[in-house]
Amino acid sequence: MTSPTTFWSVGGATLGSRFFLGTAGYPSPQVLQQAIQASGAEVVTMGLRRQLAGGAVDNGFIEVIRASGARLLPNTAGCRSAREAVTLAQMARELLGTTWIKLEVVGDEHTLQPDPFELVVAAEALVRDGFDVFPYCTDDLVTCRRLLDVGCQILMPWGAPIGSGQGLINPFALRTLRARLPGVPLVVDAGIGQPSHAAQALEMGYDAVLLNSAVAQAHDPIAMARAFKLAIEAGRLGFEAGMIAPQDMAVASTPVDARPFIL
Repeated sequence: MTSPTTFWSVGGATLGSRFFLGTAGYPSPQVLQQAIQASGAEVVTMGLRRQLAGGAVDNGFIEVIRASGARLLPNTAGCRSAREAVTLAQMARELLGTTWIKLEVVGDEHTLQPDPFELVVAAEALVRDGFDVFPYCTDDLVTCRRLLDVGCQILMPWGAPIGSGQGLINPFALRTLRARLPGVPLVVDAGIGQPSHAAQALEMGYDAVLLNSAVAQAHDPIAMARAFKLAIEAGRLGFEAGMIAPQDMAVASTPVDARPFIL
């Protein structure tokens, strides 16, 4: 049987974990470090804008992440234009020595919904500049295709507005993306609040999930990180095992012809 942690490739790296974890809002650096360990995450994301708000990157914070052995995925959270996002991404590459960037360009202050127009402009510029762009986008198929057209190799559609904990509010759109973009690494990013939400995304065939608040704000972040790890593994294993299709009516599960096995 295929392992639920089957290796997969993204951004030139081979990963065993399908859990991307955020690093904001933890009670302490020690809890963050233990949560990363409990999650098994091999990729963690960090808001560079938040770090620079203090005047400089907190090297101690960076060391906590690096000590975990996880890859760092800096993000452009808080940017409102393509130009601002591109500038921040270039700073991240210089300061952190990585071409990976989680591209975020906010278009609405209430929902923090990505701006599809500025996002595509920024993605095209960054790909041309040698970045591995991980765009945070909505579940709109046309926008996702435009991002692929400009060179993105992975997409990160939202499950719900960031930090809302609502789960997958539009499963139809997410299923459509998965069906229409076979072979493209897809990571559900934002809005996940419960381990069952993560399992649902993996059961749909999504390659991974990214979340932060659901772990960082839990009563016990370390235990919650492990809960999500197990849910993600279960969801992927269910997808690989092949789940039965739902039926409108009852289907007898007990044989009535004295044959316990299908021959």
